[in-house]
Amino acid sequence: MAELHIVGEIVGASGFEERNLFCKWGVEAGSMWDVVEGEAGGQTHCCYPPEGEPSVVWSHPVDVHYAAKSLVGWPKMWFQVWHMDEHGLKDLCGYGFCHVPTGPGMHEVEVCTWCPEGTPLEKLQAFFIGGKPRLKYEEVIHSPGDRFRLATRAAGVIKLQLGVCVKDFDKYNVAH
Repeated sequence: MAELHIVGEIVGASGFEERNLFCKWGVEAGSMWDVVEGEAGGQTHCCYPPEGEPSVVWSHPVDVHYAAKSLVGWPKMWFQVWHMDEHGLKDLCGYGFCHVPTGPGMHEVEVCTWCPEGTPLEKLQAFFIGGKPRLKYEEVIHSPGDRFRLATRAAGVIKLQLGVCVKDFDKYNVAH
């Protein structure tokens, strides 16, 4: 089978209103893709940047090896950025996704994130008691469909460094 290796790191993030951030992430691929080795998801540590520092640093490793029968369902990465307050309470800061680059080599990827806007009542509740609006169905993050109907606002940017290595795509007539 044709093989795809994704090796790199989730470097960090910037542009979020909140501090003390961590990131949940995953790699979604179609039914013609099988994980051979590695973890196709996880969570970074919570970064507590010094006062005045505009970004967080995670340096979280990504290392996934896929076997592919087709290009259909090329892998994409999804992200959820969360804030942890001084009491250990977590609140959503942003959702985002990106396609894994299709060309071999090292790639620097920036993932723009977004948050659901919510109704005026939800905004008022979030202001006084916390708990920003969240998605009911999280697959909306990376799946085509009704995402364009959501009222959202921009959040921050996640920075990735991904090394992509393809093997035997030509041998098995899988053009990339």
